[in-house]
Amino acid sequence: MNRIIPLLTACFITSAAWGADLLLAKEYRNQNIAGWAMSEKLDGVRAYWDGKRLISRQGYAFTPPSGFTAHFPPYPLDGELYSKRGQFEQISAAVRSADGNWQGIRLHVFDVPQADGNLYRRLSVLQRWLERHPNAPISMIPQIRVRNTRHAHDFLKHIEKQGGEGVMLRNPEAPYTAGRSNNLLKLKNAHDAECTVTRHYPGKGRNSGRLGAIGCKNETGEFRIGSGFKDKDRDNPPPIGATVTYRYRGFTQKGTPRFATFVRIRNER
Repeated sequence: MNRIIPLLTACFITSAAWGADLLLAKEYRNQNIAGWAMSEKLDGVRAYWDGKRLISRQGYAFTPPSGFTAHFPPYPLDGELYSKRGQFEQISAAVRSADGNWQGIRLHVFDVPQADGNLYRRLSVLQRWLERHPNAPISMIPQIRVRNTRHAHDFLKHIEKQGGEGVMLRNPEAPYTAGRSNNLLKLKNAHDAECTVTRHYPGKGRNSGRLGAIGCKNETGEFRIGSGFKDKDRDNPPPIGATVTYRYRGFTQKGTPRFATFVRIRNER
């Protein structure tokens, strides 16, 4: 049984203003993660509470139902708007609509960015708030101490068996910093990344007259994505210039993603 690490006592909140960038993860590549914190990677919509508003990764304000944030704390939180596994499309549609149905959706928090101390001390600030405000639609994502690499991979198997997406690995002694960080890693059997659509390739056979594949470009170079599309995606393909998420399994000798599969268009709002 994995042991949930107890959260420590509350600490002082600084007054620094939140910048535009969020803490972002890199891929796990056999780094030493003993003593780190691990948690389930939730397939929700990233949201940052700045003390007054819920803001998307791209900086747009969400419009939650009246009263949703009434019991939120007056300091920043970073997390995911999430309900349950396998509901990304429903969650995304709800939170990106001005009158969406937020039933069951909560802010699942993995950090309190402007708190002092290590990860556990930062999270303890929120724990104390929730003890006094139990009606707040906020959940804390459990953090589990990693014993060794096998422990993390066993946890990944457990999450995937339940239909989860993957595992987040966090150096608990590192401060919250903006941008891609070596102190936050994604552990998944199938990796994901983003690219910009550069071209549409016509389909053949069953897909004649509609999309066959897209050309994409990112820091790895240019490549095609021809699988993962639903019929509605082929009839209405991601527009050129759009940012899309794709999954892949390693890289080719040319350095491009192997077995790239379309997942979704990244909605800027």
